[in-house]
Amino acid sequence: MSSVTPRAHDDYLQNASAILDKLKSYYRQGGESSNLSKVLQDYTQVILDITFYEENKLVDQEFPEDCSPFKIQQLLQDLTEPEVLAGRLAPTQEVQSMLGLELLECLYWRRGALLYMYCHTLHQRKQWIKKNKDTFLKCIQEGVRYLMRMLQVRNSVKLNDGVVLHDTATASFLSEGIFSDTHLLTMMYIGEMCFWAVKYEDCSADTMDRKEDRLQFRDIGTQILNKYVLACEGPLQGQGWNTENAKEILSILQ
Repeated sequence: MSSVTPRAHDDYLQNASAILDKLKSYYRQGGESSNLSKVLQDYTQVILDITFYEENKLVDQEFPEDCSPFKIQQLLQDLTEPEVLAGRLAPTQEVQSMLGLELLECLYWRRGALLYMYCHTLHQRKQWIKKNKDTFLKCIQEGVRYLMRMLQVRNSVKLNDGVVLHDTATASFLSEGIFSDTHLLTMMYIGEMCFWAVKYEDCSADTMDRKEDRLQFRDIGTQILNKYVLACEGPLQGQGWNTENAKEILSILQ
């Protein structure tokens, strides 16, 4: 990850403050939804920039045990704020029409990836997990939910809806909801997190949540990683995507 200087961070904060003032003005006076959408998108981009700076610090410090839980919850809350504002200021509009598909995907990706990185670090702290297994599983569940929502932002292209795609590889990707390298990486992250969950869930007391509220980690991980392997060994073969770890996880999950 690239670092952000303190000076840049101050600029982001000033920019965010100015944009927030614009949003307050829209809320008080009412404005055209097209203009509101632009202001909300600008605000979302600033939030993404500021939280990226804070995330970098946590990653560089390898998620200190004393302060990480609070800071992560604050970051997750900050990254949820654009959706909350969009729903409040434009209640008759869909959030994705106000923020745009790419920004909405990015908001889900950043929350899921943050929890993935946190869980990846915790996974190496065996003694911590022994004492905090339920907390670890809750972080995994929340992270997987965000990453799955990222994959669902764009509805998979239906190839019988008048869409003509002359490239069969492209058609295959779109039909599976794979629109970028980030979508593929998201699949791998989900698979790894599901593996961690299955590993510790099997020997965990049933205290995380009501059982019916839990994700079916084994089924989700298997389905997502099978799609990942098919894509990487099919149309993307030779493009640098490794499937060894995915196949190893699949051999355990299936």
